[in-house]
Amino acid sequence: MSAYNATIDGVVTTIEPGTTGTDLFGDNRAIVAMAIDGTPVDLYRPIPEGAEVEAITIDSPRGLDILRHSCTHVMAQAVQEMFPDVNLGIGPFIEDGFYYDFGNIDAVTPQLLKQIEKRMKRIVKEGQRFVRRDITAEQARVELAEQPYKLELIETKGHGADGAAVEIGGDGLTMYDNERRNGEVVWTDLCRGPHLPSTKLIGNGFALTKSSAAYWKGDQDNDNLQRIYGTAWASKDDLVAYQRRIEEAERRDHRRLGKQLDLFSFPDEIGSGLPVFHPKGAIIRQEMENYARQRHIDSGYQFVYSPHITKGQLFETSGHLEWYRDGMFPAMHVDEERDEAGNVTKAGQDYYLKPMNCPMHNLIFASRGRSYRDLPLRLFEFGTVYRYEKSGVIHGLTRARGFTQDDSHIYCTREQMREELSSLLTFVLDLLRDYGLDDFYLELSTKNPKKFVGDDDVWEEATATLAEVAEASGLELVPDPEGAAFYGPKISVQARDAIGRTWQMSTIQLDFNLPERFDLEYTAEDGTRKRPVMIHRALFGSIERFFGVLLEHYSGAFPAWLAPVQVRCVPVADAFNDYLADVAAKLRAQGIRVEVDTSDDRFGKKIRNASTEKIPFVLIAGGEDAEAGAVSFRYRDGRQDNGVAIDEAIERIVEVVRTRVNDL
Repeated sequence: MSAYNATIDGVVTTIEPGTTGTDLFGDNRAIVAMAIDGTPVDLYRPIPEGAEVEAITIDSPRGLDILRHSCTHVMAQAVQEMFPDVNLGIGPFIEDGFYYDFGNIDAVTPQLLKQIEKRMKRIVKEGQRFVRRDITAEQARVELAEQPYKLELIETKGHGADGAAVEIGGDGLTMYDNERRNGEVVWTDLCRGPHLPSTKLIGNGFALTKSSAAYWKGDQDNDNLQRIYGTAWASKDDLVAYQRRIEEAERRDHRRLGKQLDLFSFPDEIGSGLPVFHPKGAIIRQEMENYARQRHIDSGYQFVYSPHITKGQLFETSGHLEWYRDGMFPAMHVDEERDEAGNVTKAGQDYYLKPMNCPMHNLIFASRGRSYRDLPLRLFEFGTVYRYEKSGVIHGLTRARGFTQDDSHIYCTREQMREELSSLLTFVLDLLRDYGLDDFYLELSTKNPKKFVGDDDVWEEATATLAEVAEASGLELVPDPEGAAFYGPKISVQARDAIGRTWQMSTIQLDFNLPERFDLEYTAEDGTRKRPVMIHRALFGSIERFFGVLLEHYSGAFPAWLAPVQVRCVPVADAFNDYLADVAAKLRAQGIRVEVDTSDDRFGKKIRNASTEKIPFVLIAGGEDAEAGAVSFRYRDGRQDNGVAIDEAIERIVEVVRTRVNDL
């Protein structure tokens, strides 16, 4: 066969038959794999004629995924060397790391983690090659006869076990062998790959992080397993930087800060995922809600309220009982009602805690006739909803079972929808900026072909419209294939916090289906009856979750307009208590939340307490201050201005609070 062309990193290149990625890129150790026509493959795979080939470097997103997946094989090899009777599960890469599930071993202790990591380093140093081979199901059953989970994967072609096995045609599977330099195969696993050329390329940028209990395929009815987690990076420096980010994230953990600052708690007597807000936390929440409420009023929203429970029929109409039942709390059955004579007047009913507010807002729309002149109709509610989250995924305020959504549903005409979506996205981004978040990108979630209602053409129109609006915003747009709710596609606003983590914030969903299911209509200008378009929008997602995000973003040091205590007055001695009480009275008259520390603590301890409680402003007064009608003005970062006139100090504080300065 004669030479042929392939496109290598954008350049049309003539290559010989059988040329591999190793032939092309082998001299560059940073290149660990290649993409052929968009699909990542091992470097030693031959390059077909006419292929589009792209080098994958170890520090790229795809390269890191390959590095981390290679680490799972090294970890599993190390564990099986230490425990020959272990049952091997699956080992995918995940965000920032990897894990592998193991059966038939005891709980993994921190000491055992260190031993496994030490053995992994030895395997890495050996420079074992990852070698892919095709294998039939029959051959795989023989080779893995002692591995029950692998045998199950062989039968299912890896179904339900992401990354564990892949069908390559007929009943074929792929396996990867770990070979020493002399060709000796020392370990093997079902896997779709690709992998690094050698374990040596893993280097010293990996670490095992933790272990936890798990279930085979995530099913509580299956075997208990031990899941070992790790992280891997292109270099030791990258690993250290990641570990520092994790330490900082732990320092900012909203659950720890919530307890430290006395903001909220999760009493065992109430139940998992159901927070209670303490007075200081309630002040922050109230300020968050009050500002959002006023911004909505200014933008033409109308407030509504709806009950926490409803008859099951409502959620049958909406489709939630069909598509979302697993996320709802079980039904509460209400017995039939009887009159004084004992006759049944109403049959028994199943009632549900609401997981969503939208069905009730649809009833409000349908409660009377609507005209095109009424549209767009923007309904808004701080509506508390309840979702039956599994205990393993509950995480403080950011993943709870009961929470309050800042929920809005907008009803508009087809002609209005694009402009309404555009203005809505601007409104959402501006309001998030007001709370101090300003680094965004957008995610477009499209139809899940196994979980949707309505016609394909309607979904296509809705998806195209959202994409146009998102692209017009100028923000980066990232696809989220099959991530939409069952009734319509959505745009999600992703916000990066102070340490670079991404949080999903606002969601905007375009829905042609629920108006159809609820038979919603309005009278058009020509007198005909038409369906409105429905836009679902939660700006914060939930008040609780947004509270948790802001708490971590600010590391507890809320901007003055949100802080529960905005000013602490600290007298140098008791003789100045009354002087500062008068200052505090003037601040209260301006709407400032202020306290005077008249405790028995020494002066230095009072200052430290204010710092620990992250109070924005501390006003200090001693003899010279009292004589001059002034205070010493201390900021949260430790800066201090002495001899500031009382009126000037008050003006400074009021201005910062009034203008909602977030970065002081």
